[in-house]
Amino acid sequence: MPPFEMMLAFFVTTAVFAYMPGPAMLYAAAQTIARGHRSGLMASLGIHLGGYAHVIAAAAGLTALFHAVPALYLAVKLLGALYLVWLGVRMFRAKAEPMGDLGAALPAELARKNGWRAFVESISVEVLNPKTAIFFLAFLPQFVDPAAALPVWMQLLVLGTIVNLMFTSADIVCVFLAGVIASRVKGSARMQKAMQRVGGTILVGLGLNLAFQKT
Repeated sequence: MPPFEMMLAFFVTTAVFAYMPGPAMLYAAAQTIARGHRSGLMASLGIHLGGYAHVIAAAAGLTALFHAVPALYLAVKLLGALYLVWLGVRMFRAKAEPMGDLGAALPAELARKNGWRAFVESISVEVLNPKTAIFFLAFLPQFVDPAAALPVWMQLLVLGTIVNLMFTSADIVCVFLAGVIASRVKGSARMQKAMQRVGGTILVGLGLNLAFQKT
């Protein structure tokens, strides 16, 4: 692996990127506000697992295809953006869902349904985010040591896993902060509906930002 000085720089830089407010944190917060604490945590787990697709792709060199074939990058980006907008519109229009994750009673079946829905949606959102793929491809090789005992692809896997874990820790912190807001409105159906609309609006905004943001 790289020398200590390089690894120290890697951890510091990763922490800065991880705890800087970004789309993943906003997405996890939106799920928490709209569906409750459990859904936010499941969304964070889904984003985390989806991130490994990009880690593996970076280690295998597959992410370079996005640079070699710009049309492929654009297609994946638009597909991911449309998916986010669709999720946001569906959340915005959905009926108010009970939120008892933070202390109030919530039927176990509904809690599982909300959580698994957020989990599955989040994996898809992360896998369809080409900017995550480009980030891993651009960031990880800077901290790889070709002369190290471990092969380059294994170093990329290890470094990518560390990055993914640190980003997930930031998402979880955001979920708990958003959970404080959700806990204050869980007793009001009107406020719960408003929170769902806030969450849906955030998702639509993330999708539009992804679609129109210059690469």
